[in-house]
This record gives sequence, C-alpha cells and structure tokens, in this order.
Amino acid sequence: MLGLPKGSLEESTKNLFAKAGWKISTSSRSYKPSIDDPELDGRFIRAQEVSRYVEQGFFDCGLTGYDWIRENESDVVEVCDLIYSKVSSVKSRWVLCVPEASAVTKPEQLAGKRISTELVGTVRRYFAAKNIPVEVEFSWGATEVKVPDLVDAIVDITETGSSLRANKLRIVDTLLETNTKFIANKSSWANPAKRRKIETIAMMLQGALEAESKVGLKMNLPKANLDTMLQTLPALRNPTISPLSSPDWVALETITDERIVREIVPQLKQLGAEGIVEYPLNKVIY
Repeated sequence: MLGLPKGSLEESTKNLFAKAGWKISTSSRSYKPSIDDPELDGRFIRAQEVSRYVEQGFFDCGLTGYDWIRENESDVVEVCDLIYSKVSSVKSRWVLCVPEASAVTKPEQLAGKRISTELVGTVRRYFAAKNIPVEVEFSWGATEVKVPDLVDAIVDITETGSSLRANKLRIVDTLLETNTKFIANKSSWANPAKRRKIETIAMMLQGALEAESKVGLKMNLPKANLDTMLQTLPALRNPTISPLSSPDWVALETITDERIVREIVPQLKQLGAEGIVEYPLNKVIY
C-alpha cells in the first residue's frame, strides 16, 4: 500500500510518478487512485498523516514532508529525498516570524508570548529546548494574518519568503528545513520482496527528478577537434563517442545541465560541431 499526499502536492506528485513510469488516475473527489501497476495500491491522504500510517503499517511506504515526520515523531525508514513542490525544486523552511515593526530580534524575547502554528509539537519542542516559556496554539490556516492582533508571533512554512514579506512579517529564526521524503514501514522494509519494490520506486522517482534539470545533446564533430572539445568543455562529461562513415568525423552524445546549454552550444559551433540536437529526458539514473 502506497500513501500519497493529498492537497498542494497532489498534482506534482502525480506528474512525478508519470515521469517515473506510473500513471496515477483519480476522479475529482476520489482518495483511492487507479495505478497502472498491479503490485501497487494507493491512497491519497493529507501529508500530515502519511508518516503515522506508514509507521503503523497501514501503508508499506509513502511520500510526505520531513517536517511531518518530525512533527509526528514517526519511527520510519527514510528511503530517499525527493526535493520537489508545486512551485519549485528547493527546500522549504519553517520560520519564526514577527511583524516588521516588532522590537523582537531573538526567540528569547518571546517569553510569555503566544505563538500560532500548524506545527505545534515541533514548535513546543523548539522553545522547550531553549527554556523559553511560550503558549503555542494550533492554526487552521491563514497563519500569517494573525499577527499582531491575535498572536505575538507565528511559525509558518515558506519557500521564497514572498508571502511573508507581503504580510509585513520578519523572520527571527529558522526552526526546520524540509522537503518531501519517500519513507517506508520498518517491517515492510525488512521484507525482501517489498523492499525490492520500494527501492525500484525510489530509483525511478529519483531518476525522474534528476532528469528535470538536464538535457541530452548529440552532434557530429571533426575528429581532429575532439580532444580540444573535451578539454574546453568539461561539462560534457563522459560522452559517448561513435565513428561515422567519414573517418574524419565522430558522433558525440552526452547529458548535461540544461542551464549551461546556451553557453556551450556556441563554443561547440566554433569547434566545428554540426547537427547539434538538444532533447528532453524523462529519467537519468546513475
């Protein structure tokens, strides 16, 4: 049984699995998806709950945030990191925030104050470890609008910080960095057949994510310029080189970061490369 995150990560998770080779289909209100793999049965539930159900064995494996593993104090196997979200491919942060006009510059100044957050357990442990007495209350959402009228500070999640700035909030401290993790139940991980399946899913998901920032390049190049090209363009690491019908030319194929293609293609042209083709990748597995 596979636990999948319902909510903001649902569509990006389905897209990731599609790139990895699994088609997950749902109706608009369905929590039980159809997966084109007879070995997989899945459920969509809130990411906040996935780690608990994996730990309890209802799910053999699942995807959830590191923050919710920590919040639930779940005893699970962390199989691999999967850094993706609905908007970017960077880690998110849970941050302690106060209004921009607040005099507070460090957590100790919040002693005796009220903090609002969705991550109640983690925030209580954070302040307890610093011996700072605070009142922590659960927030059902729209946490950033509760200061300063309802609470003195908040702990909220952010990727870029734009929402915090828009609400005139200032970060005092970072409690936790988080990203999606693929996790497994310990008993399922100890089962050889289930572990092989879980490891296969992990490998394919990681391969799909790795491919998002890379492209394939292939071209024909004068053989006399091959060594110069390899020395000049180290980004084209470990290319596949094949002979052509003309003994003076070779075919070259490689994988490289998409962001540098615009810089290296002109250099390849200067070295005499012809028929340069850039193509997208679904998976890159090392």
